[in-house]
Formats: sequence, C-alpha cells, structure tokens
Amino acid sequence: MATLGTNLETGAVSASSSSQSSHQFALVALTSLFFMWGFITCLNDILIPHLKSVFDLNYAQAMLVQFCFFGAYFMISLPAGKLVGAIGYQRGIVVGLSVAVVGCLLFVPAARLQVYSLFLIALFVLAAGITILQVSANPYVTALGDEKTAASRLTMTQAFNSLGTTVAPFFGAFLILSVAGIGAGQLSAAERAAAVELPYLILAGALAALAITFALLKLPRIEGHAPTMESGVKGDSAWRHPHLVLGAIAIFLYVGAEVSIGSFLVNFLSESHIAGITEEKAAYYVAFYWGGAMVGRFIGAVVMRYLSAGKVLGACATGACVLLALAVGGTGKVAMVAILAVGLCNSIMFPTIFSLALAKLGPVTSQGSGILCLAIVGGAIVPLLQGFLADQIGVQLAFVLPIVCYLYILFYGVRGHRIATES
Repeated sequence: MATLGTNLETGAVSASSSSQSSHQFALVALTSLFFMWGFITCLNDILIPHLKSVFDLNYAQAMLVQFCFFGAYFMISLPAGKLVGAIGYQRGIVVGLSVAVVGCLLFVPAARLQVYSLFLIALFVLAAGITILQVSANPYVTALGDEKTAASRLTMTQAFNSLGTTVAPFFGAFLILSVAGIGAGQLSAAERAAAVELPYLILAGALAALAITFALLKLPRIEGHAPTMESGVKGDSAWRHPHLVLGAIAIFLYVGAEVSIGSFLVNFLSESHIAGITEEKAAYYVAFYWGGAMVGRFIGAVVMRYLSAGKVLGACATGACVLLALAVGGTGKVAMVAILAVGLCNSIMFPTIFSLALAKLGPVTSQGSGILCLAIVGGAIVPLLQGFLADQIGVQLAFVLPIVCYLYILFYGVRGHRIATES
C-alpha cells in the first residue's frame, strides 16, 4: 500500500508538472500575439500624420484612422465572443490572424488608388482580426494558472504588447515617414501614399506565418474556462456583475486616453513651443511613450504579486493626471517629458482593469471578455472628440480630455472594481 501511495503521489506530481509545463509553453506562444497587435496598433500613430499630410486633413478627419480601427472592436467584439465560444480559443486565434492578413493586404489597393476611405476600410478589417485575437487570447492568459496571479500574468504578457508598441514607431518612421518625405515636399502625393505598401506587406507575411504556427500548435484546453455560446448557468449574464460593467467603462476611457495621447504625440512634439522638431524626428520619441509602458509592465508584473492590483491602478491613474496637467500647462522640455512619462503610468492599466473586471465571472468569463473588448471602442470615440477639441482650442489644451478619463480609472482602482459579494 505504501508503494501504491508513493506511485500515486509521484504520478500526481508528474501530471501537475506536465500541466504546468504546457501552460508555460502556451504563455510563451501567446506573447508573440501580444507583440504583433501592439505593433500594429501603434503603427497608427505614424499613419495618422502621414495620411494627414497626403490627403491634407484636419485633426478630426485624421482621427478617423483611430475611429475606424477601434470602431471595429465595438462592431466585432460580441460576434467574436460568440465565435470563440463556438470554436474555442485556439481556433479563434487562427481566424483572427487570418482576417488581419486580409486587412494588411488591402493597404496595397488603397495606396495605389489614393482613396482615404479605402485606407479606413483596410484599417477596419485589420482591426476586426485583432479584435478576434483579443477576445481569444486575453481570457486564455487569465485562465492559464492561479486566479490570484491572473493580473500579474496578464501584465507580463502585455509587456510584450508594449515591446511591439515600442518598436513600431522606429519601423514606421523609417519605412513610412522618412520614405514619404513628410514636411519636405520631396515626393508627389501618389509616391507618399505608396510608402505604406511595403510595411503592411511585411506585416501580412508575419501574421500569415503566425496563423500557420497556431493552427499546428497543441495548446492546453482550460476546462474551467472553456468558452461556450451560452452563459453556462441558466439566468446568469456577465452584465449582472457590477464590477464587470464598471470595468468596461474603465477600459473604454483608458483605451481612449492612451490612444488619444499616442495619436497626438507627433503633432504635439512638433509644436514650436514644445520641442519644435520635424514630424519624422518626433515619431522616434513616440517610442519613449510606449517604451515607458513596456518597462512599467515588467515592473508591475512583479509589484502586483505583493500589492493590491486596485491600489496600484489608483496610484498609476493619479500619476497620469499629474503628468498630463504638467503637459497642458507647461512648455518646452517640461511638457515634452511629462507627456512621454504618461506611458509609464499607463503600463499596468489595461491588463489590471481587464483581470479585475473578469474576476469571479466563472462560466460567463468569455462573455465578459467580449464585453470588455467591446469597450475598446473608446479608442475610436475619445481620439475623435480630442480631434474636434484640437481643431477648436489647440493640440495642447485638448489633453484635458484624457485627464477626465484617468480620474474615472482612479475611482475604479480605489472602489469600482470591488465585487458585490465582498465585505
């Protein structure tokens, strides 16, 4: 009996070790997806000043880039949640990557025909693919391990998302802005429009390779979090959980604020009383904004193993408000450094809000993920509102809008994330 007990114990340890190993492998594979969608999303910050110049747009018109890109989250998230519920996380990832490939390829006819609306359609299709990826990958990461460390785990994978956003400005500045000769009038509109073809063809190839890879991988199935078309419990719905609903609002405002700041950075830094540099040089500084988020996420992944995720979220939101106030009221290096440092405060916000909002949802987790991804539409609405503000009161004063967004996130971190059953 002692021998049998020892064998059973050894077998349990071996099974646990095998499960842990498969989870670690899955997390490593998923980091590539976080990198790619971060890279693609940040490339919009370079695309906006480029298309603004090519098509002679005002700020509000230029922000239609973000409106169409993030508008896809609003239109696709709930259908994506149902799709992932029907086919599972892994197949959802493959479908998302395939749709994103189509979106990248559409940039070629858009550039050759020189039609702004076609660029917007291409961005929408590309974002539709990214949306399916988000709905599939984010809850998968939260399920791959102990629920208590879900925020830390998602923050770590999001750090690689930030690595993508840090690299993208260099890629875009070199292959789009420098080639297009923005500000120098070196090329015709047709030649400048064509500058986007090579970058997006490269992205199409990379995404296609990832789609094939994920179609062949054997990833673990998480039984307790397996997505379903229905809620899994009769009468239950993610909408009935207040911390999820308030979290969706927080995601809306956070993404809106983060995207607005990134979208206006090139133009803000080009202002004579801020840095007075060319748009091409300003594009490289965008990497500091997103790089701060990357560094902060690696730090946050460790910090939140010891400190309350809600308190860390509240502290970061407070820091963002202070830095934005300095950017709005300051000039020169003070305003420049302050606006770039907001990226560090942004670092843990998305994954922390996401994991706090999904806590204790159980069988309605996939529905909750779809709702949170739906809220990413804030990246479409807030930048457009800031674009209208910038046209009326100037780029610098328009940064008052993100301050309002971070004030709500402060509330969510301090109180809004608490689950109704908690004492």
